[in-house]
Parts: sequence; structure tokens; C-alpha cells
Amino acid sequence: MSGWEVRWSNSRSLPYYYNGSTGQSTWERPADISEDAAKNLPGAKYLSANAVPEGKVRASHILAKHAGSRRPSSWKQQNITRTLPEARAQIQGYLTTIQALPADKRAAEFAKIASTESDCSSARSGGDLGFFGRGQMQKAFEDGTYALEVGEMSPLIESDSGVHIILRTA
Repeated sequence: MSGWEVRWSNSRSLPYYYNGSTGQSTWERPADISEDAAKNLPGAKYLSANAVPEGKVRASHILAKHAGSRRPSSWKQQNITRTLPEARAQIQGYLTTIQALPADKRAAEFAKIASTESDCSSARSGGDLGFFGRGQMQKAFEDGTYALEVGEMSPLIESDSGVHIILRTA
């Protein structure tokens, strides 16, 4: 027996390989495990592109912070001075732009806008927040995300961080 299994990294929201016999872990499939053999390892369900850890969701978002936000600064602006109504208008503009597109173009435009306009550091990954479960996000954001179907986009959601639109991706 090889001792290898597939586990889920909550910090990176990715599967990884772990060998219980040696204590070794790796992000890449071990050289001594064929692709077919990997599909039969314990935890192989995490290797599926559609793998969703039990009870978790995955979402991307676009955030506009405002002067009253919990931390009114971002990766692109040290001191955010926009008002709450200005933040709402900014996010509503993005929502209107995305919704005007054909359904098959929306996710790509969402990621494009998130990567340049979102005040969240998740902008680096097109707004992707990875997988998260109940109690890991602010309540308004969590409730908004869990209310969506996969592929669905939220209306404006307000949290202590600012104004968001959320795209549920898993």
C-alpha cells in the first residue's frame, strides 16, 4: 500500500496529496502514483474540478469600500473617502454592465472588473475568495452567498467591509 491519500487544504482551497506512512505532503501528484491510480485514492473526490468540500460554498466578489467601512483602505487606495451612496452607485454600475452581457460572458467580465476595480485583495485572483463555510464571513455576505445558486449573481450586498456583488461559483 502506498500510504497516499488526497486531502483538502482549507487555507488554499485546493486538494493536496498526503502520505500517512511518511508524513510527506505535496501539491503535485506523486511520481509513483498514476493518474488512474490517483482516482482511486481515499479522498479522490477532491481532485474533481467540481469538488466542493461538504457544507462549503465558493464565491467571487467585487467590493467598493467607503469612508464608513470597517477598514477604509485597500490595495489600490490608502485612504478611501467615497461615501456609502457613492459606493452603492459604483457597484450598481458594475452590476448593470455585467447583467447587460449574454449569460456566457458574465463570469469573465465579473473577474475582469474584480481584478482591476475591487477594493479587496482578492482582486489578484479575479475576486475569487475560494471555499468557505458558515461563520467564516460577515453575516450579510455569508447569507447573500448561501442564498445564491451556483452561477448566480447577487444584488448589492452591504456588509461592514463595504458594498459587494457576489458571484457564487460552487
